[in-house]
Formats: sequence, C-alpha cells, structure tokens
Amino acid sequence: MTANPNHSTVTIRARSQASLWRKKAAQQFLKHLVLIALGLLFFFPFAWLVLTSLKSASEIATMPPTILPKQIQWRNYVEAVTYIPFFRYLFNTLLIFAGKAVGAVISCSLAAYGFSRLEWPGRDAVFVLVLSTMMLPMQVTMIPLYIIFDRLGWIGTYYPLIVPSWLAYAFAIFMLRQFFRTIPLELSEAARIDGCSEPRIYWQIIIPLAKPALATLVLYEFMWTWNDFFRPLLYLNDASRWTLSLGLLQFRSQRATMWELLMAASTLITLPSIILYFLGQKTFIQGIATTGFK
Repeated sequence: MTANPNHSTVTIRARSQASLWRKKAAQQFLKHLVLIALGLLFFFPFAWLVLTSLKSASEIATMPPTILPKQIQWRNYVEAVTYIPFFRYLFNTLLIFAGKAVGAVISCSLAAYGFSRLEWPGRDAVFVLVLSTMMLPMQVTMIPLYIIFDRLGWIGTYYPLIVPSWLAYAFAIFMLRQFFRTIPLELSEAARIDGCSEPRIYWQIIIPLAKPALATLVLYEFMWTWNDFFRPLLYLNDASRWTLSLGLLQFRSQRATMWELLMAASTLITLPSIILYFLGQKTFIQGIATTGFK
C-alpha cells in the first residue's frame, strides 16, 4: 500500500502548528516571568516601607534586620498624624495642586491649540523655541526666579508654586499639541462654516475630545505637586504653610530620627499616588498612547 500524500501533508502542518504554538507559549511564559520578577523587584521597597512602619523603634534598630514585624504597631500611624499637623499639610498640598492643575489645563491647552490648530507666521519656529526651554535645568533658573519672586513680595506665599503653571510650560504644551493634532481638521472647518468662532471651537469641540490628554496632565500635576520637596523648601518659610513632603522633615532631629513614625507618614503619603494611578490607569494610558509618546 502507498502512503496518502494528503494525510502526510496534514500531519506535517499539524506538527508545525503545534511546534509554533509551543514556541509562542514558551515566549509568553518567559515574558510574564520577567515582568513578574521586575514587578516584585520594584514592589519590594514599598513593601519594606509598609512593614517597617508597623515595627517598634527597637525592632527597627535590630541587627540583622527582620522582615516581618514581631508585633504589629498600628499606633505608629496614629502618632504619625498627630506628631505633625498632617491634615493641615495635606490641605496645603491639595490647595497648591488645585491651583496648578487649573492653571496648567487652561494655559497649556490654549497654547497647544494655537500651535496645532491655527496658522500664523513663525508658528513652528516659536514652537521649537518653546521646546528648547525643556533643556534648561532647574539649577539654572532657580536663582533668577527667586530674585523675581522676592522683588514681587511672593516669598513665603503659594504664588511662586502656583503662578508659573498659569503661564504654560513646554512639556504640557507639547503633549497637548500632539493630541490636538490627532483630532481631524474637518471638525474645525465644519464648525467655522457654521459660524463658530475660534474660542467656541476650542471650548465646545477640542476640549471635550481632549479629555484623556487633559486627565493625563492633571495626573502629572498631582504627582509633581505631591512629590515636590525642593521648591516648597525654597519658597515657603512659614511652617504652617508647608506641604506634606516638607512635613516629613519634622520626624528628624539633630540627634535621632523617629523611623517608625517617618515610615508610617511616608506610607500614608505614598498611598494616594498609587490609588490615583490605578483608578485613572485607563485614561492615563490612553492619553499617553495618543500624544506621540507611544
């Protein structure tokens, strides 16, 4: 009897597909294994922070250090928020964030609209000039800005922390411009034919479609404000106006550091950023993926 060539061909194809499937499964397994390992690596500092916040001062100083607390000290969190005016600092931080977020959304979206949807002489050259300001480190502008704010009488107030966001800045302008460029021009042209003015097109057409990018900008502003330490330290000379990041300094003295309280307060300060990211993860990723950063 002779072998059926069709049967042999089907068998070879089945074996080839099975081999290809095993290869893809092995690749996916290795990929997930690497991602899990990296996730655990990045999660370890936060886990150590939380576990340390639940230890007593004597256990923290024990050598070799212990990973799990022998006796959970929940009172560290109570003492942490009462040792410093925690909720006052929280209000100050949120106040600065609100002022910066509103200013950044308004000013940066207007500038981005002008660079992406309007035609005017020298637009691209000015945009390149705006982007070039991103190459200036804070150390270069720190002293001139301090002198300007001092002459304005703003040192010791929240104005140096809030007002610059109302004047737009390069990163947000670039991000929103890239998003605005993905919106079809036909929408603006149809609105102009119907008699819409440019401010109305900006407010009623572009802004509603740009919610993912604007939400991403607000999230960035929150992260920058929440973690900012140097600028509040530079401009705020009244302890009652401090932010949460500055408030952590009060757990340290010239002789000792209350590590258990410092770790508890740091955990409370870190949690809102993590929660906010997970709640807005979909919008955040959508805003980044559609602004030319993918």
